[in-house]
Amino acid sequence: MDAQRAQEIAGSPIMVNVTHNGTPVYIQHVDESMQTARIYPLDNPGNEREVSVANLQEHE
Repeated sequence: MDAQRAQEIAGSPIMVNVTHNGTPVYIQHVDESMQTARIYPLDNPGNEREVSVANLQEHE
């Protein structure tokens, strides 16, 4: 995924199916200059982390 699409998803009121290493995640914030996103697994909101947007995958 690219940073612009991750930013669109993060700002959307519609829940989009996104995974990181096969785990469904929620995108909280995107840093386009660093190409990173602040995410957390849907089943573990306390486990926030910063990852490369390239490692995020959108599913239809």
